[in-house]
Amino acid sequence: MINPANRTEKIELSLIRKMFEVSNPDAINLGIGEPDFDVPQNIKDAMKKSIDDNDTHYTPNKGYVELREEIVKKFKKDNGISTNPENIIVTVGASEALYITAQAFMQAGDEILLPNPSFLLYESVINLAGADIVPVECKMENQFKLKAEDVQEKITDKTKAIFLNSPSNPTGAVMEKEDIKAIADLSMDNNFLIISDEIYEKIIYDKKHYSPAKYSDNVVTINGFSKTYAMTGLRIGYLTANDEHCEELFKIHQNSIACANSTAQKGAYEALTGPQGEVTKMVSEFQRRRDLIVNRLNGMGYETVKAEGAFYVFPKIEDPDFVMKAAEAGVITVPGFAFGSNGQGHIRMSYANSYENIKKAMDILEESVVNGGV
Repeated sequence: MINPANRTEKIELSLIRKMFEVSNPDAINLGIGEPDFDVPQNIKDAMKKSIDDNDTHYTPNKGYVELREEIVKKFKKDNGISTNPENIIVTVGASEALYITAQAFMQAGDEILLPNPSFLLYESVINLAGADIVPVECKMENQFKLKAEDVQEKITDKTKAIFLNSPSNPTGAVMEKEDIKAIADLSMDNNFLIISDEIYEKIIYDKKHYSPAKYSDNVVTINGFSKTYAMTGLRIGYLTANDEHCEELFKIHQNSIACANSTAQKGAYEALTGPQGEVTKMVSEFQRRRDLIVNRLNGMGYETVKAEGAFYVFPKIEDPDFVMKAAEAGVITVPGFAFGSNGQGHIRMSYANSYENIKKAMDILEESVVNGGV
């Protein structure tokens, strides 16, 4: 065997994906973070038309200009961010945006502040870039919200960047405006980059979303269409940053991806410019499911924070065998430690499944795992 590059040594395969291998084929999946809704019909029609119109060639490296113009309008309207089409890069999902940001700005010796727990891809892109991770605890007593004072304690002269994700995967936490603004101020005062992953921005229930780029120039704002429009498999995302930062990001994007999928870009344009009724209905249904799963888990004695966004809950379940017991009983979940050491003693459950399946899954857990054992 040819020895792999050293950069892969710290990379582990996803525990989320591994859970599918230990479950029976009829298990109810509360593991994967993917909306169970279909792409809205108007977006499908736009993509079909794009193929019929032979929009299947290379696009401009940064994406179709008309799409980037609509993204500029979206940032201004929804986020209070002023940008321009040249400072927008359309990416192959938000995942590419995260990867190229790490590659463009991180290297050995840099310290990257990482909320603990947080989405497992953040750790991977930091490790691939060779930088050092400095965890910042998101405590259950604070509803898993990242607090500015905890961030400030971790800042050193080696701090290069921080990841923010609000609403959060895996906890569903939505950061408070005062913490977003305070961290934005810290980024300017201490000259570090904020990598703001806002992919769940529209899936929010009891709070309002705030973007750090409204308050700081040192921000790469990342978003996409996977969660809001159920376009996960179409792999279409985007980012914006200031002139200097965007130029560095573009170097990595141009020399690795060239351009995002042309047909998916046409669908993304329709997503932004077309009716938003399906999004509203989807979010309303997610809120109904959240209320169900939180109430059932708390009723079983598993302390569960009422998530304010995304479609995850992160109950406190300290039984080390719970995930395997649940899988054997027919319910897929993900161990919390997959998202960082502060996830130990917790389980991530996604309610991106039907109300009926969630109810059935809770019945299985209560009868087979909590009361009866497996």
